[in-house]
Amino acid sequence: MDYSINHLKVLESESIYVLREVASQFENPVLMFSGGKDSILMVHLAYKAFYPAKIPFPLLHIDTGHNFPETIKFRDDLVKKIGAKLIVGSVQEAIDKRLVTEEKGVNASRNGLQTAVLLESLEKGKYDAALGGARRDEEKARAKERFFSHRDEFGQWDPKNQRPELWNIFNGKHQMGEHFRVFPISNWTELDVWQYLAAEKVELPSLYYAHEREVFEREGTLLADCEYIEKKPGEKVFKETVRCRTIGDMTCTGVWKSDAKTTDQIIEEVATTRMTERGGRTDDKRSETSMEDRKKKGYF
Repeated sequence: MDYSINHLKVLESESIYVLREVASQFENPVLMFSGGKDSILMVHLAYKAFYPAKIPFPLLHIDTGHNFPETIKFRDDLVKKIGAKLIVGSVQEAIDKRLVTEEKGVNASRNGLQTAVLLESLEKGKYDAALGGARRDEEKARAKERFFSHRDEFGQWDPKNQRPELWNIFNGKHQMGEHFRVFPISNWTELDVWQYLAAEKVELPSLYYAHEREVFEREGTLLADCEYIEKKPGEKVFKETVRCRTIGDMTCTGVWKSDAKTTDQIIEEVATTRMTERGGRTDDKRSETSMEDRKKKGYF
């Protein structure tokens, strides 16, 4: 199927413009990389933006230690392929050093612990801009973000105090200790991402395609069975054909029943679904303002 639609070229051009603005305005940017499709798209766009030179900033992965094994393998293979520098901020190391306290119980997750590790990694590397793959259509808090999102000296975000971005003029000026989060694919939708990745023939982790996996159901969400999740009484493990629409910590990333084994089939599925891709993320369901609360404290 041909996905070389004109609006995808417009989105590509806009994102590349933002990436080049970051390279010109900031002294020490870093690209946040999770191994998910959006961060893979970001790497692909950065590769195109600066070709034939290498991507001019390192990749930063905040590793919970509870990732899907497929994600870590894909990350390492991609970094080797493009010759990028990879920096890993480890949640496990932060727990061992008692910088953060691990949650306990059946609903425990390390996802929230990423914030402290991210802020520590940004401060340690003296990064003045962190490029992320967040999109406005993902979640209501992310819809409030600008392309250039200012963070204060504590890494915090104030959604009521953001700079205007008229005519694609971006203001990256900041005081010592402050930094920016920059979101070049803000205006993309999930469908745009898949259509573009198909048109560009970008390789993705196998998790995105339908495969048989041992899962269990919790409050209407299917979770992949793994050693990191303590099951509740009565939760039964069974095999199901599933795929991931979003990839994160295994403890909070829901999987979806699906028979979509090709990119074209995924595009058809995304075009007809009524559920958002983060509808299966249990970390977003802890409260009505869960994502915004985390973002204010310095989350992605």
